[in-house]
Amino acid sequence: MFLTIPTLMTWTRIMAIPLIVGIFYIDISPVSKNLIATVMFVVFAATDWLDGYLARKLNQMSSFGAFLDPVADKFLVCASLLVLVDLQRADVFVALIIIGREIAISALREWMAMIGATKSVAVHMIGKVKTSVQMVAIPFLLYHGTLFGMLDTHLWGTWLIWLSAVLTVWSMVYYLKKAIPEIRARAQ
Repeated sequence: MFLTIPTLMTWTRIMAIPLIVGIFYIDISPVSKNLIATVMFVVFAATDWLDGYLARKLNQMSSFGAFLDPVADKFLVCASLLVLVDLQRADVFVALIIIGREIAISALREWMAMIGATKSVAVHMIGKVKTSVQMVAIPFLLYHGTLFGMLDTHLWGTWLIWLSAVLTVWSMVYYLKKAIPEIRARAQ
């Protein structure tokens, strides 16, 4: 099912990446850039939940959609992190931890699928919590201002992105621990 409503929403998330990055290269005020990028990120990140809901509700689940959905999420998060590093709103070390983990776990999942052991690296709650924290931290850092006259989004975003980095490492350790028995069994 290449062109279902949920899959089209996932494709939209991927196509949003150049828009979010590009907003920082047009000639408008920094405040406008921050607001537009934040709103776009929040809207497109919300499609992650919505496309999964619609896939189940409309019975349009597919293996292609199951593959594309996490890829879209990773692209959106990684591109946003690179923008934030470029704007000096996020530490490059945080970006390396998060992006490195995404590459490592994606490779691990691919390898585990090749050997028929995907259940040992199935999505776990810690991975979902990590993603949720990232999806709050990134718009805070994109906004980079005071919200409602009292909430310093840069401060909160910085704390949350570092928390996300800790959760990222924790989730990677969890997935590796689950995979090590299968890896050892295949190495013998």
